[in-house]
Amino acid sequence: MNKQLTLSASPHIHSGRTTSRIMLDVLIALLPATVAGAIIFGWRALLVVAVTVAACVGFEALYNLLMKKEQTVDDLSAAVTGLLLGLNLPANIELWQCVIGALFAIIVVKCLFGGLGCNPVNPAITARVFMLIAFGSMVTVSDPVVVDAVSGATPLSSEVATPLTKLALGLHGGAIGETCAAALLVGLAYLLVRRVITWHIPTVFVGTVFIATLLTEGMDFTAALAAILSGGLLIGAIFMATDYVTSPVTAWGKVIFGVGAGLITFLIRYFGVYPEGVSFAILFMNILTPYIDSWTKHKIFGVGGKKA
Repeated sequence: MNKQLTLSASPHIHSGRTTSRIMLDVLIALLPATVAGAIIFGWRALLVVAVTVAACVGFEALYNLLMKKEQTVDDLSAAVTGLLLGLNLPANIELWQCVIGALFAIIVVKCLFGGLGCNPVNPAITARVFMLIAFGSMVTVSDPVVVDAVSGATPLSSEVATPLTKLALGLHGGAIGETCAAALLVGLAYLLVRRVITWHIPTVFVGTVFIATLLTEGMDFTAALAAILSGGLLIGAIFMATDYVTSPVTAWGKVIFGVGAGLITFLIRYFGVYPEGVSFAILFMNILTPYIDSWTKHKIFGVGGKKA
Protein backbone atom coordinates (compact mmCIF):
# COMPACT_ATOMS: atom_id res chain seq x y z
CA MET A 1 0.00 0.00 0.00
CA ASN A 2 1.43 3.36 -1.04
CA LYS A 3 1.67 6.05 1.61
CA GLN A 4 -0.56 9.01 0.79
CA LEU A 5 0.64 11.16 3.68
CA THR A 6 4.02 11.34 5.39
CA LEU A 7 4.10 12.74 8.91
CA SER A 8 7.30 14.42 10.05
CA ALA A 9 8.54 17.31 12.15
CA SER A 10 9.19 20.69 10.54
CA PRO A 11 10.80 22.05 8.49
CA HIS A 12 9.01 20.38 5.61
CA ILE A 13 10.68 22.35 2.81
CA HIS A 14 14.46 22.61 2.41
CA SER A 15 16.01 25.36 0.32
CA GLY A 16 18.97 23.17 -0.60
CA ARG A 17 21.43 25.73 0.80
CA THR A 18 23.93 24.26 3.22
CA THR A 19 25.85 25.93 6.03
CA SER A 20 29.08 25.64 4.09
CA ARG A 21 27.49 27.33 1.04
CA ILE A 22 26.24 30.24 3.16
CA MET A 23 29.62 30.61 4.86
CA LEU A 24 31.34 30.52 1.48
CA ASP A 25 29.11 33.38 0.33
CA VAL A 26 30.15 35.38 3.40
CA LEU A 27 33.82 34.70 2.67
CA ILE A 28 33.34 35.85 -0.92
CA ALA A 29 31.52 38.99 0.27
CA LEU A 30 34.46 39.79 2.58
CA LEU A 31 37.05 39.50 -0.21
CA PRO A 32 36.72 43.14 -1.41
CA ALA A 33 37.35 44.45 2.12
CA THR A 34 40.28 42.04 2.52
CA VAL A 35 41.88 43.14 -0.74
CA ALA A 36 41.29 46.80 0.12
CA GLY A 37 42.86 46.29 3.54
CA ALA A 38 45.93 44.72 1.97
CA ILE A 39 46.29 47.62 -0.48
CA ILE A 40 45.79 50.27 2.20
CA PHE A 41 47.83 48.75 5.03
CA GLY A 42 50.31 46.55 3.18
CA TRP A 43 51.44 42.93 3.50
CA ARG A 44 51.21 43.02 7.32
CA ALA A 45 47.44 43.16 7.01
CA LEU A 46 47.37 39.91 5.04
CA LEU A 47 49.62 38.30 7.63
CA VAL A 48 47.27 39.26 10.48
CA VAL A 49 44.26 37.91 8.59
CA ALA A 50 46.09 34.69 7.68
CA VAL A 51 47.06 34.12 11.33
CA THR A 52 43.53 34.66 12.67
CA VAL A 53 41.95 32.40 10.04
CA ALA A 54 44.53 29.63 10.53
CA ALA A 55 44.28 29.88 14.33
CA CYS A 56 40.47 29.74 14.35
CA VAL A 57 40.34 26.74 12.02
CA GLY A 58 43.16 25.04 13.93
CA PHE A 59 41.61 25.54 17.35
CA GLU A 60 38.24 24.18 16.21
CA ALA A 61 39.86 21.13 14.62
CA LEU A 62 41.96 20.54 17.76
CA TYR A 63 38.97 20.88 20.07
CA ASN A 64 36.93 18.40 18.05
CA LEU A 65 39.86 15.99 18.02
CA LEU A 66 40.44 16.18 21.77
CA MET A 67 36.72 15.93 22.57
CA LYS A 68 36.31 13.12 20.04
CA LYS A 69 33.66 15.06 18.17
CA GLU A 70 32.91 15.06 14.47
CA GLN A 71 35.10 17.53 12.60
CA THR A 72 33.18 20.67 11.68
CA VAL A 73 35.85 22.83 10.06
CA ASP A 74 34.50 21.95 6.62
CA ASP A 75 31.37 24.03 7.30
CA LEU A 76 33.67 27.10 6.97
CA SER A 77 32.20 28.84 10.03
CA ALA A 78 35.59 28.89 11.78
CA ALA A 79 37.16 30.44 8.68
CA VAL A 80 34.48 33.15 8.64
CA THR A 81 35.09 33.87 12.33
CA GLY A 82 38.83 34.09 11.72
CA LEU A 83 38.47 36.40 8.73
CA LEU A 84 36.04 38.70 10.54
CA LEU A 85 38.28 38.83 13.58
CA GLY A 86 41.33 39.63 11.46
CA LEU A 87 39.55 42.38 9.56
CA ASN A 88 38.54 43.97 12.86
CA LEU A 89 42.14 44.22 14.08
CA PRO A 90 44.83 46.80 13.26
CA ALA A 91 47.59 45.64 10.92
CA ASN A 92 50.31 46.40 13.45
CA ILE A 93 48.91 44.21 16.23
CA GLU A 94 51.18 41.57 17.76
CA LEU A 95 50.57 38.18 16.16
CA TRP A 96 50.45 36.35 19.49
CA GLN A 97 47.52 38.57 20.44
CA CYS A 98 45.76 37.43 17.26
CA VAL A 99 46.20 33.82 18.36
CA ILE A 100 44.81 34.57 21.83
CA GLY A 101 41.83 36.31 20.26
CA ALA A 102 41.17 33.35 17.99
CA LEU A 103 41.40 30.98 20.97
CA PHE A 104 38.85 33.03 22.87
CA ALA A 105 36.49 33.25 19.88
CA ILE A 106 36.50 29.57 18.98
CA ILE A 107 36.98 27.74 22.27
CA VAL A 108 35.37 30.03 24.86
CA VAL A 109 32.56 31.63 22.85
CA LYS A 110 31.74 28.88 20.35
CA CYS A 111 32.88 25.36 21.24
CA LEU A 112 32.24 25.42 25.00
CA PHE A 113 28.65 26.44 24.32
CA GLY A 114 28.09 23.51 21.98
CA GLY A 115 29.45 24.67 18.64
CA LEU A 116 27.83 26.42 15.71
CA GLY A 117 24.24 27.39 16.41
CA CYS A 118 24.62 27.27 20.19
CA ASN A 119 26.81 30.30 20.84
CA PRO A 120 24.79 33.09 22.53
CA VAL A 121 26.94 35.92 21.11
CA ASN A 122 28.93 36.47 17.93
CA PRO A 123 32.40 34.89 18.40
CA ALA A 124 34.35 37.42 16.31
CA ILE A 125 32.80 40.52 17.88
CA THR A 126 33.12 39.08 21.39
CA ALA A 127 36.78 38.25 20.83
CA ARG A 128 37.38 41.80 19.58
CA VAL A 129 35.82 43.25 22.73
CA PHE A 130 37.93 40.88 24.84
CA MET A 131 41.09 41.96 23.01
CA LEU A 132 40.14 45.63 23.28
CA ILE A 133 39.89 45.29 27.06
CA ALA A 134 42.83 42.92 27.51
CA PHE A 135 45.39 44.45 25.14
CA GLY A 136 46.08 48.17 25.16
CA SER A 137 47.71 47.92 21.73
CA MET A 138 44.27 47.44 20.20
CA VAL A 139 43.62 51.13 20.76
CA THR A 140 46.66 52.19 18.69
CA VAL A 141 45.75 51.63 15.04
CA SER A 142 48.14 51.21 12.13
CA ASP A 143 48.72 53.91 9.55
CA PRO A 144 47.92 53.42 5.85
CA VAL A 145 50.84 52.83 3.49
CA VAL A 146 49.14 54.20 0.37
CA VAL A 147 50.10 57.62 -0.96
CA ASP A 148 48.15 60.70 0.23
CA ALA A 149 46.47 58.74 2.98
CA VAL A 150 45.50 60.33 6.28
CA SER A 151 47.73 58.70 8.87
CA GLY A 152 47.59 58.68 12.62
CA ALA A 153 44.38 58.38 14.65
CA THR A 154 41.12 57.00 13.34
CA PRO A 155 38.51 59.52 12.12
CA LEU A 156 36.41 58.96 15.25
CA SER A 157 39.29 59.74 17.63
CA SER A 158 40.82 62.52 15.56
CA GLU A 159 39.95 66.18 16.06
CA VAL A 160 40.61 66.86 12.37
CA ALA A 161 37.74 65.97 10.01
CA THR A 162 38.56 63.44 7.30
CA PRO A 163 37.13 64.19 3.80
CA LEU A 164 34.20 61.97 2.79
CA THR A 165 36.02 60.71 -0.30
CA LYS A 166 38.88 59.40 1.81
CA LEU A 167 36.43 57.85 4.24
CA ALA A 168 34.69 56.04 1.39
CA LEU A 169 37.97 54.74 -0.03
CA GLY A 170 39.49 53.89 3.35
CA LEU A 171 42.46 56.24 3.14
CA HIS A 172 42.80 56.70 6.89
CA GLY A 173 43.87 54.88 10.02
CA GLY A 174 41.75 52.07 11.42
CA ALA A 175 41.26 48.34 11.51
CA ILE A 176 42.15 46.33 8.40
CA GLY A 177 38.67 45.69 7.07
CA GLU A 178 36.65 48.57 8.46
CA THR A 179 38.16 51.54 6.61
CA CYS A 180 37.09 51.08 2.97
CA ALA A 181 33.34 51.74 2.90
CA ALA A 182 33.15 51.13 -0.86
CA ALA A 183 34.50 47.58 -0.50
CA LEU A 184 32.10 46.82 2.34
CA LEU A 185 29.12 48.04 0.31
CA VAL A 186 30.14 45.74 -2.54
CA GLY A 187 30.05 42.88 -0.04
CA LEU A 188 26.61 44.00 1.15
CA ALA A 189 25.28 44.00 -2.40
CA TYR A 190 26.58 40.46 -2.93
CA LEU A 191 24.95 39.16 0.27
CA LEU A 192 21.62 40.78 -0.63
CA VAL A 193 21.64 39.42 -4.18
CA ARG A 194 22.50 35.95 -2.87
CA ARG A 195 19.79 36.36 -0.21
CA VAL A 196 22.20 35.43 2.54
CA ILE A 197 20.95 38.37 4.61
CA THR A 198 18.00 40.75 4.46
CA TRP A 199 18.09 44.54 4.41
CA HIS A 200 16.53 45.05 7.82
CA ILE A 201 19.46 45.04 10.27
CA PRO A 202 22.12 46.82 8.13
CA THR A 203 19.71 49.53 6.95
CA VAL A 204 18.10 50.21 10.33
CA PHE A 205 21.42 49.99 12.23
CA VAL A 206 23.20 52.46 9.94
CA GLY A 207 20.11 54.63 9.53
CA THR A 208 19.68 55.00 13.29
CA VAL A 209 23.27 56.19 13.72
CA PHE A 210 22.83 58.57 10.77
CA ILE A 211 19.62 60.14 12.10
CA ALA A 212 20.88 60.41 15.68
CA THR A 213 24.10 62.07 14.51
CA LEU A 214 22.19 64.35 12.15
CA LEU A 215 19.96 65.61 14.95
CA THR A 216 22.86 66.00 17.37
CA GLU A 217 25.05 67.86 14.88
CA GLY A 218 22.39 70.42 13.97
CA MET A 219 21.28 68.80 10.68
CA ASP A 220 24.86 68.67 9.38
CA PHE A 221 24.63 66.02 6.63
CA THR A 222 28.40 65.93 6.16
CA ALA A 223 28.93 65.05 9.81
CA ALA A 224 26.18 62.43 9.66
CA LEU A 225 27.66 60.81 6.55
CA ALA A 226 31.10 60.85 8.16
CA ALA A 227 29.66 59.04 11.18
CA ILE A 228 28.39 56.12 9.12
CA LEU A 229 31.55 55.92 7.00
CA SER A 230 33.85 55.99 10.04
CA GLY A 231 34.85 53.25 12.43
CA GLY A 232 33.46 49.74 12.28
CA LEU A 233 29.82 50.64 11.68
CA LEU A 234 29.52 49.21 8.17
CA ILE A 235 31.47 46.00 8.73
CA GLY A 236 29.60 45.46 11.99
CA ALA A 237 26.14 46.18 10.57
CA ILE A 238 26.67 44.12 7.42
CA PHE A 239 28.67 41.12 8.55
CA MET A 240 28.37 40.68 12.32
CA ALA A 241 25.02 42.07 13.39
CA THR A 242 23.38 39.86 10.74
CA ASP A 243 24.79 36.61 12.12
CA TYR A 244 22.04 33.99 11.88
CA VAL A 245 22.64 32.53 15.33
CA THR A 246 22.82 35.73 17.35
CA SER A 247 20.28 37.99 15.58
CA PRO A 248 16.46 37.86 15.64
CA VAL A 249 14.59 35.70 13.16
CA THR A 250 11.52 37.90 12.60
CA ALA A 251 11.45 41.04 10.46
CA TRP A 252 10.25 43.26 13.31
CA GLY A 253 12.81 41.65 15.58
CA LYS A 254 15.55 42.62 13.15
CA VAL A 255 14.26 46.20 13.10
CA ILE A 256 14.31 46.37 16.91
CA PHE A 257 17.80 44.88 16.92
CA GLY A 258 19.01 47.47 14.40
CA VAL A 259 17.51 50.42 16.27
CA GLY A 260 18.94 49.23 19.58
CA ALA A 261 22.42 48.64 18.16
CA GLY A 262 22.37 52.00 16.40
CA LEU A 263 21.35 53.92 19.53
CA ILE A 264 23.95 52.19 21.71
CA THR A 265 26.65 52.86 19.12
CA PHE A 266 25.69 56.53 18.98
CA LEU A 267 25.60 56.90 22.78
CA ILE A 268 29.00 55.28 23.26
CA ARG A 269 30.55 57.37 20.50
CA TYR A 270 29.26 60.63 21.95
CA PHE A 271 29.25 60.00 25.69
CA GLY A 272 31.41 56.91 26.32
CA VAL A 273 35.12 56.56 27.02
CA TYR A 274 35.71 54.65 23.77
CA PRO A 275 35.58 56.47 20.41
CA GLU A 276 33.90 53.43 18.85
CA GLY A 277 30.83 51.61 20.17
CA VAL A 278 29.82 49.17 17.42
CA SER A 279 31.34 46.06 19.03
CA PHE A 280 29.75 46.73 22.41
CA ALA A 281 26.41 47.55 20.80
CA ILE A 282 26.25 44.30 18.81
CA LEU A 283 27.36 42.25 21.82
CA PHE A 284 24.67 43.81 24.02
CA MET A 285 21.94 43.25 21.42
CA ASN A 286 23.11 39.64 20.96
CA ILE A 287 22.28 39.08 24.61
CA LEU A 288 18.80 40.56 24.09
CA THR A 289 18.07 38.54 20.93
CA PRO A 290 16.18 35.67 22.67
CA TYR A 291 13.90 38.23 24.34
CA ILE A 292 13.37 40.11 21.08
CA ASP A 293 12.43 36.85 19.35
CA SER A 294 9.98 36.12 22.14
CA TRP A 295 8.38 39.57 21.86
CA THR A 296 8.04 39.47 18.09
CA LYS A 297 7.32 35.82 17.38
CA HIS A 298 4.32 35.03 15.21
CA LYS A 299 1.22 33.80 16.96
CA ILE A 300 0.15 30.28 16.08
CA PHE A 301 -3.31 30.14 14.53
CA GLY A 302 -5.83 28.90 17.07
CA VAL A 303 -3.54 29.33 20.05
CA GLY A 304 -3.89 32.03 22.71
CA GLY A 305 -7.53 32.85 22.12
CA LYS A 306 -10.02 33.64 24.85
CA LYS A 307 -11.58 30.64 26.54
CA ALA A 308 -15.31 30.28 26.34
